[in-house]
Amino acid sequence: MNPFAAAALQLEALGTWGPVAFIALYVLGSILFVPGALLTLVAGAVFGLWRGVLIVFTGAVLGSSCAFAIARTLGRDRVTAWVARDERMAAVARAVAGKGVTVVLLLRLSPIFPFNVLNYALGLSGIRYRDFLVGSIGMLPGTFLYTYYGKIVGDVTAVVAGTSPPRGPEYYVLLGVGLAATLAVTVIITRAARAALASE
Repeated sequence: MNPFAAAALQLEALGTWGPVAFIALYVLGSILFVPGALLTLVAGAVFGLWRGVLIVFTGAVLGSSCAFAIARTLGRDRVTAWVARDERMAAVARAVAGKGVTVVLLLRLSPIFPFNVLNYALGLSGIRYRDFLVGSIGMLPGTFLYTYYGKIVGDVTAVVAGTSPPRGPEYYVLLGVGLAATLAVTVIITRAARAALASE
């Protein structure tokens, strides 16, 4: 069993410390590339819908911020030096940075870009942390959906064992929104990069 899933099984026994432990678990999972969907389902089963959404979103924001900081501090010099050697890449990086909040928001809505990988990738980009943080709002629809599914299953053991919750119309609506966001962010980055390259 996934050690994070095993730890999640103990949350119900922690009482008032359960949310704190869960947030810490989510932060660690974000840094170590543990899929957030499983932990979000667990939150729905343990904490219910609205409380679960709040707890998951707090953990996701803190966890993604830690990954962003790690990428920026440990890998920034290497990436900056690499980008500086290629004017085209430098132009693309500036283009992405200039569209910060919009780009992060759309990336968060997209199902194509994995949450954990995206945290590090954005840390290596020129996007400001403020834009990164505000764009985190884009995580809310997915957080709500998976927390809701966890609540429907209602049993932490079943969630950890891999029970698939029923996928209703809301799942496909969110998927459609996510795919539209993927297309939008692709168009925005492409156009911005072309404009930046043209001005070089």
